[in-house]
Amino acid sequence: MQNTTHFAADRPLDLICLGRLAIDLYARQLGARLEDASSFARYLGGSSANIAFGTARLGLKSAMLSRVGDEHMGRYLLQTLSAEGCDVSQVKVDPERLTALVLLGIKDRDTFPLLFYRENCADMALEEADIDEDFIASSKALLITGTHFSSAKVNAASRKALALARQHDVRTVLDIDYRPVLWGITGRGNGEQRYIASDGVTAHLQSVLPLFDLIVGTEEEINIAGGSDDLLTSLAVVRQLAPQATLVVKRGPLGCAVIPAAIPERIEDAFSVKSAQVEVMNVLGAGDAFLSGFLSGWLNGRDYGWCCTRANACGALVVSRHGCSPAMPTPAELDYFLGLETTPLRPGDDATLNRLHRVSIQRKQWDDLCVFAFDHRKQFFELAQQSGVDEARISSLKNLLVQAVAETEAALQLQGHIGILVDDRYGEDAIYAATGRGWWIGRPVELPGSNPLEFDRGRTATARLESWPQEHIIKCLVQYHPDDTLENRLEQEAQVRAIYEAAQLSGHELLLEVIPSKKLPQQPDTVLRALKRFYNLGIYPEWWKLESMSRAQWQAVDALLAERDPYCRGVVLLGLHASLDVLRQGFADAAASTSCRGFMVGRTLFHEPSQRWLAGELDDAGLISAARANFETLIDIWRSRRQPR
Repeated sequence: MQNTTHFAADRPLDLICLGRLAIDLYARQLGARLEDASSFARYLGGSSANIAFGTARLGLKSAMLSRVGDEHMGRYLLQTLSAEGCDVSQVKVDPERLTALVLLGIKDRDTFPLLFYRENCADMALEEADIDEDFIASSKALLITGTHFSSAKVNAASRKALALARQHDVRTVLDIDYRPVLWGITGRGNGEQRYIASDGVTAHLQSVLPLFDLIVGTEEEINIAGGSDDLLTSLAVVRQLAPQATLVVKRGPLGCAVIPAAIPERIEDAFSVKSAQVEVMNVLGAGDAFLSGFLSGWLNGRDYGWCCTRANACGALVVSRHGCSPAMPTPAELDYFLGLETTPLRPGDDATLNRLHRVSIQRKQWDDLCVFAFDHRKQFFELAQQSGVDEARISSLKNLLVQAVAETEAALQLQGHIGILVDDRYGEDAIYAATGRGWWIGRPVELPGSNPLEFDRGRTATARLESWPQEHIIKCLVQYHPDDTLENRLEQEAQVRAIYEAAQLSGHELLLEVIPSKKLPQQPDTVLRALKRFYNLGIYPEWWKLESMSRAQWQAVDALLAERDPYCRGVVLLGLHASLDVLRQGFADAAASTSCRGFMVGRTLFHEPSQRWLAGELDDAGLISAARANFETLIDIWRSRRQPR
């Protein structure tokens, strides 16, 4: 069915979403009552915010119009939307109110308890003064959710936005989004309840229906808007009040129906597109995903078949995942999912789909990455022993190295290009000091020198990832040689797979450092074959860390990554205590590589200054100065050899 909706041309924004912007805290324990949940995952939430997020992820130029509190959670929401490419210029920071909060649980496939903490919250304080005419006029469409007509202040703000939209040829979208608890017609502990008939809510909604070009709701939401328990009767009322609007009915596993004109005698006679059948983990947010998919086509003039197919697929993927906004698919995921001959009943078990969900989202780009590596444990312990000092001094030493890196970043204006590798055995305080600066931060998990690979914290290493900030990157060194004994190779591969799968669950990026055992013969293709083997095993680390190679070897690695993993973040060069002359040649050989992103060097930089500091020959300022000099010299060598790309 053709989409004949007219959209204004040359608008900087595709969509403005006005409405709820909140924190979702999802219980991690599936199958537990909310009373029994013991830990929660924090996500961006609120129907309007989820749609702003989801449409931005699908490529629309989206914006959010709402309020957040002047506190940590408000800043988190702004950062999350911005990182996804969503305009937050019109999200006001409310100095008097807290950001809204929702607690959610997943008891079973039909039971999803919700508790809304929205007493005098920031997003419900939106007022007419917050609505800027030029901003509304800058968009092709304006979306408002039903909740933002539920109280006098937000009702007035929403109506002003709608009036301005009408004046400036902006298409208007209503997501009915009926939550009885948010209209004050059920107990506060009954947030899960989706439908209670209410003449008051019906009258309120019917007063705004004529103002919309697109009206979207579930069968129950259409009924509350139409004031009847019969879907077709309700649709007829909605059509009478909004004669020009396109109506979209979300029908869950049955898919959806689009009604651009007269109401059919049966809902089955409407233009309909069936949905893929998947097992439900969590229905919360599925409607927001559906509408994100629909709008991604509607605003681009796609026909309704395309819009509905995408919308249904988005809903199917989100119901199979934990959370709503982070579960929103990317275009790459949708293309893969819709291209499958057979739809997986449990999309969450599809490894390719899961990987695409991780790697095809917008991510901070790292190039010309200059990383000071001092994650060494054995080497620092030996330095302390040689100097006759307590190993507790190592912690202070690593803190000083963080200061050296910070001073280098400031002096050379290297924001966005600086990183560190640091351990939590001796460098825990250094990790805390570095976190939040916008650096690339890697943390090792391997037991130093182990072959076959063992984890530093034993088999609990993977469980400890839950305590790591998301910005931290797992670094795992494996002495893997493709010609090693079968027994050793299988053990190494099993351990690497364990940390890779743990990373998939925790959401952290993985850097795999491959150094083939020097006890075995080294051939020009040894490292390349090792990388191929890991790919053949279905292991796709975001980063590779490799020794210096010849130009021909770099070309082979570039070709392999382009073929097997175009989403790979890149390769970084390791140092192995090489001299500056050796590193200079290694940098030159890597200069033309399309996959090399930078260097991660340690002992060449820290060994001599650390030895002197531990021996009392350098004070703190002297250590920082010496470490900086080494680091900045290496950065200069790297940048002088780097070819522009």
